[in-house]
Amino acid sequence: MHQSLVFLCLLAAIFFHHSRGDVGTAARYGPPFLPTACNGNDQSQFPSGNLFAAAGEGIWDNGASCGRQYKLRCISAAVSGTCINNTIQIKIVDRAQSLVSTPSLKGTTI
Repeated sequence: MHQSLVFLCLLAAIFFHHSRGDVGTAARYGPPFLPTACNGNDQSQFPSGNLFAAAGEGIWDNGASCGRQYKLRCISAAVSGTCINNTIQIKIVDRAQSLVSTPSLKGTTI
């Protein structure tokens, strides 16, 4: 019985994907978007839907976050009515600390 339980636990660990969630803050920034910390002046780094972001220090991970995709959802905002009740998927293309343009809010997660 004990071996069967251990086997089932190992099997579950293999087949179920691990995911993490966290609460953070987001900001917006406008052009110029190039060069980026991830891929310099390469225009092809931007996803076709143009949903991209600069990673804050908490998720930058020495550049390992470049190209990673995250699902984001707004749960509250400083301005009433600006949150939409949808989840979006973004791609990390830059580092927030070294942005060429100025973000709307300093010290954000994304």
